[in-house]
Amino acid sequence: MYAKCRVHGLRVRKEDVRLVLKELDPRGVALRQAGRLRRRRYFSKGPNFIWHLDSYDKLKPYGICINGCIDGYSRKIIWLNAYTTSSDPKLIGGYYMEAVQRLGGCPRLVRGDLGTENGYVRGIQRFLVPTSPDGTHESYLEGASTANQRIEYWWGFLRRECAEFWMCLFGDLRDNGHFDGGFLDKSLLQFCCMGLIQDELDDTAQVWNAHTIRPSRNLNVPSGRPNVMYAVPDLYRTRDYLSPVEDEHVQLCKNECVFRLAIPCDPDVYELCHIFMGESHLTLPTDPYQAVNLYMHLREAISASL
Repeated sequence: MYAKCRVHGLRVRKEDVRLVLKELDPRGVALRQAGRLRRRRYFSKGPNFIWHLDSYDKLKPYGICINGCIDGYSRKIIWLNAYTTSSDPKLIGGYYMEAVQRLGGCPRLVRGDLGTENGYVRGIQRFLVPTSPDGTHESYLEGASTANQRIEYWWGFLRRECAEFWMCLFGDLRDNGHFDGGFLDKSLLQFCCMGLIQDELDDTAQVWNAHTIRPSRNLNVPSGRPNVMYAVPDLYRTRDYLSPVEDEHVQLCKNECVFRLAIPCDPDVYELCHIFMGESHLTLPTDPYQAVNLYMHLREAISASL
């Protein structure tokens, strides 16, 4: 607050700021002095009551865009996908519809960030789970990413278990002058690494869904294994809130979405890479270091031919 005063041209002493704050916000001052700020208490009624979706952009500068969704009650990962973009609302809608079709229904509520990339999910969710006539039961919520706490917390786990390694690996390529951020370099990294990264994402989600979440001070938040909390809510005295959907509605929504292609990068670059790999008798990589070696070989060969 002292710094804010200085920024706005108010030349005051820190002691004066302290005394004014004590008069204006005595409760806040007391809480800070006690070292126990009041935190919001998260609450979800049961599995599929609310899904939290978001994009993870730490690898986006290298052409790898990750999008995920987590169940608010059980903390089970609903989807975790890597692709060339996370900004296309039709693609994010495709992720959502794949999950809806796989599970046979949609959640009671979806929470997303403020942004155009969630526009199709917002429209589809409100179509499949209409808002009540009195407006008291909304089916889609949006707000600042910092308040989307379930998925934001999980990104920290993903970074420790998976993303940090790839960030360092790609950072070394960039720092050593082997990645310039251009279309070709991004496409080559996508070609060489996208499959490996998706495999790691699948493994990370599987480990998370099977691990045990410790008890929390928040009595409204259950503890246990996400898979069990999601699949057997009766053990926790709640129920599954999945909203059934009609097949024709699912197909109608899918027609408005786009889905990931089988190839991980630009089609022309994909074909070109396979041509050079065939000439050099190379195969697709099975680990990150083989992927980097393949990337360097293809980058040098393609650049020399341009």
